[in-house]
Amino acid sequence: MIVAIGVGAVNVPVGDVWHIVVHHVTGSGTAPADPALDQIVWNFRAPRVVLAALAGAGLAVSGAVLQSAVSNPLADPTVLGFSYGATLGAVLAITLGGSVAAAGLGVSTAAFLGAMVAGALVFALGQRRGRMAPTRLVLAGVAVGYVFLSATSFVQLHASPNELRTVLFWTLGSVAGAQWDQLPTVAVVVIATTILLTLFGRRLNVLLAGDESATALGVDVNRLRLVLLVLSALLTGTVIAVAGGIGFVGLMIPHLVRLSTGADHRRLLPLTALLGAVYLVLVDLLSRTLDRPNELPLGILTALLGAPFFLWLLRRNKAMD
Repeated sequence: MIVAIGVGAVNVPVGDVWHIVVHHVTGSGTAPADPALDQIVWNFRAPRVVLAALAGAGLAVSGAVLQSAVSNPLADPTVLGFSYGATLGAVLAITLGGSVAAAGLGVSTAAFLGAMVAGALVFALGQRRGRMAPTRLVLAGVAVGYVFLSATSFVQLHASPNELRTVLFWTLGSVAGAQWDQLPTVAVVVIATTILLTLFGRRLNVLLAGDESATALGVDVNRLRLVLLVLSALLTGTVIAVAGGIGFVGLMIPHLVRLSTGADHRRLLPLTALLGAVYLVLVDLLSRTLDRPNELPLGILTALLGAPFFLWLLRRNKAMD
């Protein structure tokens, strides 16, 4: 993160970055000699790097939990429709503008509400005889996602050129506009939810053995699955509300961790959060440096990296079958 803060249109030595960050965090040491570098490091780059780390951690943990909750290795927030719901909420906030502002909703709030609405629909449609069925949940997520995606496309057709540019950049994901006042809420949700889900580690491990085995061991499968889906929707909605639509993080990172450490969720979830944070910080660094002085949306790079992994995962599962 320190290296990522130092790299950009104006490169800042790592030592200077460390000095500035320590000064602002602890209040110790002398003030930076160059106010311009202080402004670049602390007000522009540090918030975006911290937000990238939080977003990567949140999306990765959400993907890991969803894959276990619906017993599908290809599940992630996008497959279950959460991301599309957040995108529709944000696009409506951008295109309706004054009407949404009059209701007291910003783009971030509208995106969060969109993710929660999508989650509620998936929960309702994914039930069979009062119980949540993993296959129905995935199918419901795909159906709800396409409905929200169609609605988003319809809204975009009526947007102005300026609005379309904002919508496009936002839907592809970016942490360029990160502000320090955005971070406390995201940090609390990501850290608290990750800790809570890690405490559910034993139950998640039991869930991997199948519903019948889990029920025989005293786990209320339906209630556990509902809690996991709600927490995943909360994580996804909170992240997308401030960072936009970033795909494939929740699909790819959990599998990389499983391949190296196994499927024990007591280790899997903390390591997934850590690797997700590192991964998105590096992707953000690439987005700022590959096409200087232009900046690429994060979603383009995560798709370029994640799509080949997705195809490899499909082949691997086919071989295992």
